[in-house]
Amino acid sequence: MKITLRNSPEADIKADVLVIPLFEEQLPEIYTGLDVAAGNVISRIIGSKDFTGKLGQTMIIQASGINSERLLLAGLGKRKEITHEKIRRSGAKAFSAIDSLGLSTVAVSARIFKGLPGEHFLMKPAFYFLEGGLLGIYHYKKYKTADGREKTKKEIGAVSVLNDEARIDTAWLQAVVSATFFARDMVNAPSNDMTPSVIARIAKKITGKNLKVTVLDRRKIEKEKMCAYLSVSKGSDEPPKFIIIEYKNAKTRPVVLIGKTITFDSGGLDIKPGDGMEKMKYDMAGGGVVLAVMQAAAALNLQVNLIAILPAAENLIGGSASRPGDVVRTITGKTVEIISTDAEGRLTLADAIGYANKYMAPAAIIDMATLTGACNMAFGNEAIAMMGNDSQLMDRLKAASEEAYERVWPMPLFEEYGEYLKSDIADIKNVGGRKSALCSSAYFLKEFAGDTPWVHLDIAGAAWNDADRPYSPKGASGIGVRLLLNFFRKL
Repeated sequence: MKITLRNSPEADIKADVLVIPLFEEQLPEIYTGLDVAAGNVISRIIGSKDFTGKLGQTMIIQASGINSERLLLAGLGKRKEITHEKIRRSGAKAFSAIDSLGLSTVAVSARIFKGLPGEHFLMKPAFYFLEGGLLGIYHYKKYKTADGREKTKKEIGAVSVLNDEARIDTAWLQAVVSATFFARDMVNAPSNDMTPSVIARIAKKITGKNLKVTVLDRRKIEKEKMCAYLSVSKGSDEPPKFIIIEYKNAKTRPVVLIGKTITFDSGGLDIKPGDGMEKMKYDMAGGGVVLAVMQAAAALNLQVNLIAILPAAENLIGGSASRPGDVVRTITGKTVEIISTDAEGRLTLADAIGYANKYMAPAAIIDMATLTGACNMAFGNEAIAMMGNDSQLMDRLKAASEEAYERVWPMPLFEEYGEYLKSDIADIKNVGGRKSALCSSAYFLKEFAGDTPWVHLDIAGAAWNDADRPYSPKGASGIGVRLLLNFFRKL
């Protein structure tokens, strides 16, 4: 999609549709000339109360007297109550209406945003309108055949932003949207087409300066004694792939991103209920997000030093599958008693964290994982659970999350949670029981982070939408991409 900035009168622009965002008020003077050119149609509709400017309200009008074929009025709500999230949601409603009509060229007037207080905005207000709009028109159609698909419609191919004196960062906008779509595509893909080997191939195809990809196969993983990680894939014919992506564009110690990458989670011998198990393809959402962030970092030439680790594996049932009660050794030498084979993600992350500490001297480690059902129970789709051992790192992530509206919520890691994980026969066990499952699972990872600044982000509730949300359709949400990119932008 091509996004261009243009400084020209709204009435002169030629497009399939011209979008005019409006607050709940009378038609502002800035649009008087446009209204007159269009035969006063905007003021008549506002005067009749057919369009009030309520947040999320849209109205499409066949235009005459101007060069665009249609006008779309998009409600922003009350000016005094405006936030970047409300601007996103208004944009999502507007672009959804455009997408449903199959219109391909869009012009958006940014004139209304002039003078809005910007101290709480990382980006300019028009950016959020476009961001919400473009994120909201995502479709996953790879497996839709011609017979099973809606009648083919045009897709939005070009967007012009008019009279945006602040000049939005179009490169950043396109990178953010592209990365989010990339993550959604990976997670929405069925597990038979998104195996550890496939993800390794996708990682190797990421292009950009300062990128290096290394993939450890089973033999090399065994050599590193990452037996906790290996135990997860023992029941599957699909070989594990330990994927490392390095992006070095700064003379600093690296920040290591680790994404849980279980391409399908049956629960192993502690098998999950059949109802809804098809959704367990999303258990690699953390890995998909981390890979998308690395792609965007290279595309944007971010001045950071990043390393991503994706410990990819499939958790299935087979004759050689790990059993409850097995004891496995991690790369750190610490032994783990497997109480539940359905608590497999933390086994892969423990070895990935240990590997990072052993070889990469990280300035910080951030892991992202669909780790616990308890997170879903606690937060639903509304927040990411955050736990860690470094308050400054957590505060910076929280600030980045609020601006992106990919909100994190800090949870405690009390020392007492260590008691929940005590094993009779090993150094630690992989679950602490149903009580405090959210916090004790993170405490398990803390045992492997050591003194390295570390934050765990549990996205189990927010990584998958069971219904459409304002700018995140049903299915994979891609949550975490904008959070991490905002975090690194602020660095």
